[in-house]
This record gives sequence, structure tokens and C-alpha cells, in this order.
Amino acid sequence: MDSLLRYRRMPFPKRYAEFVALIAISCTLFLFLHTQSLTTRLREMEDKLQPSSLMSSSGLSGNSISQVASAGSAANQGHGQPQNQHRGLVVPADSNLHQTYNYLKSTGQMQTLSARDLNNTRRAEVPIIFFNRVPKVGSQTFMELLRRLAIRNEYTFHRDVVQRLEVIRLSPDRQQELAEMVSDLPMPSVYVKHVCYTNFTRFGLPMPIYVNMVRDPVERIISWYYYVRAPWYFVERKQAFPDLPLPDPRWLKKDFETCVLQGDPECTYAQGAIHEGIGDHRRQTLFFCGHDEQCLPFNSQGALERAKYAVESQYAVVGVLEDLNTTLAVLERYVPKFFSGATNVYFNEVNLLQKINKNNFKPPVSHEIKELVRRNFTREIEFYQFCKQRLYKQYLATQLPHK
Repeated sequence: MDSLLRYRRMPFPKRYAEFVALIAISCTLFLFLHTQSLTTRLREMEDKLQPSSLMSSSGLSGNSISQVASAGSAANQGHGQPQNQHRGLVVPADSNLHQTYNYLKSTGQMQTLSARDLNNTRRAEVPIIFFNRVPKVGSQTFMELLRRLAIRNEYTFHRDVVQRLEVIRLSPDRQQELAEMVSDLPMPSVYVKHVCYTNFTRFGLPMPIYVNMVRDPVERIISWYYYVRAPWYFVERKQAFPDLPLPDPRWLKKDFETCVLQGDPECTYAQGAIHEGIGDHRRQTLFFCGHDEQCLPFNSQGALERAKYAVESQYAVVGVLEDLNTTLAVLERYVPKFFSGATNVYFNEVNLLQKINKNNFKPPVSHEIKELVRRNFTREIEFYQFCKQRLYKQYLATQLPHK
């Protein structure tokens, strides 16, 4: 015990404090030098991710969209080539956008991309936007954006009334009534309705400016599945139509995964099927293909090709829900009269806009179930990819000088 007390009374070395200070200074110097090195490396990585020269292209027609995945190695080789042909262009460091650019460059299509060729707005005969909105692609938010832009950009906003039964395929007589009603709107105007693409020229009327949105097909049908089961959905429907019967509680409680695994007709997605349940909007292509019977078979090649042709020849812009940044940028450049300031309005009020029609009752769905369903949506997925790459082509074309 005495030896222990004597040890505790031993004085610290006189230079102990100086020794600790020296260690602290050395550590500080080491961390400073290491931080500087990391900063330099980060800057180098940023320069690689956002090169100062990204270019243009053309082509990538509907039937070549699906080749992007198989052209991955060629795209990667294109990305590694010198990028000094078109200086001053900047493409955001987005993997999908870069993939489109790399594919176009590797296939030699970069030299002919033209914003003018991709601009269907100039072919419209009247200053009227027709947003024939696809359900569950963020169309409520997009519609609210259009409503707010109406004051800024001095146009009138119109939308279809809420209907007891939403009919998207119309008889020729009703198509003509719709076309006449839209054509009689004051100019400039925006009209919004859930309806298939309608050819105004068939009735001797001027074509409006068509716009729309798309979404990953599987995510979209999952969203729709839970949307029609949300409590607030039935409250709104009952308020509008008090005599509507309430749904079966067992139907309300069934989750999507169980619906798929049990082979419920609502979640079967049979290839070529013509009939679909009321409100079952599994055919995203139908809104672009049109009202003809050839557009009805689910996941059919004919409906796919017709929808692609309509997008390329008739639609000014088809945006993508999963890439609103590019969507808004393209809309501002290709339809400036109506969408000037869209990015600013959307993101400055994003806390309000993104809550519109949001369903908090949608549980997560496993990756395995999504992939199982995805097997039956091959052509719907191809159409979605086609719309995405057309959007990216439009964006890339706007970044080119003298085009």
C-alpha cells in the first residue's frame, strides 16, 4: 500500500505537456493533409461525372430502344472515348441520361440529333394543350402545376368533370364531340381528361398540342391497386355519387402480393386479354394507341407500335414521373408558351405539390413479386423505355449548339 501511495505521489515528467502538444499538432497536420488529398480526389471525380463536353445524336427509333441494354458494352466504350467534339455541352450526371447519350454516340447517331426535328409543338395548329392524362403517373400533381402556370403564362385551364364511370375509349361520335369541344376553347387553353389519344384531323379539326406522362408500368399498377382501396378514395366517391355501393371488405383488405400469388383475375395480367375490370388501367399504351379495337389486347405488339408512332408523330412531350428534372426542362424548351417557369414553380412549391393524391396506405411490395409481374408487362415496359429515351433525346438536342 505504501508503495502504491508513493507511486501516486510521483510527479509527471516536466516535458510531458509539451510531448502531448506535439502529438496533437502532428495529428492535426496529418488530418489537414489527408483532407486536402480527399478534396482534390473528389473534385477530380466530379469533373469525370460532369464532363464539359457532352454531345448530340439522332435516331434511336422505337424498335431500337430495347437494344440499349444489349448495347451496354458499346455504350461503355463510347463513354471512354474523347469527348471534345461538341464543347460547351453539359449533361447532368444521371445514369439513364448518360446511357442514352453513350448509346447514341456508340451507334453513330450523335451527329444528326436536332431539336427542331423532335419538336412536334410546331406542327400543332392551335395553341391548346391537350393533356389526356394517364392515371397514376403523377397526373394530379402535373395538373395542379398546369393550373398554377395558367396565371403566370396567361392561358385558361379546363378539366373534365368527375364522372361516375370513367370511359377512356369513345365511339366515333363521342370522339368528334370531344374534339369539337376542345377546339372551341378560348385560346390559349389547357384541357385535361382521362381519355385515349384522339385524332382531331379525322373530323376536320385542327390538332392541339398533346402532352402526357408515363411511369414504370409495374409501379403504376401497384399504385392503382392501392389507390382504389384507399379509405379517402371511397369517401370522395360517396360524396360525389351517394348511391354508389360500398365494396366488399375482403376485397379492400387483400394486399397486392396475395392477389398475385393466389391468381386473382385482378392481378393475373393475361397476355392478349381484351376485357379489363372497371378502373383497371393496366394498359398504359392504350392512352397513346387510341380508341381502335387493335389497341385493346393487353401487352400486344400491335398496340405497342401504334402507341410509339403516336408519341413520335403527335406528342410534343411525354414526361417521365421518375425523372421530373428532365421532364420539366424539356417542357420548358419545347412548349415554352405554357411551361415557361415550370421548374421554378414546381420546386418552389414542391411541399404542396408532392402531397396531392398521395396514398399513405400503400404497403411495400417485394422485389420478387414485382419481378414476377414484370414478366407479363414486357411490351408495356418497352413502351415506357421508349418514352424515356425519347425524352432524353429531346433534352440532349437542346444542349447542342446551332441545332
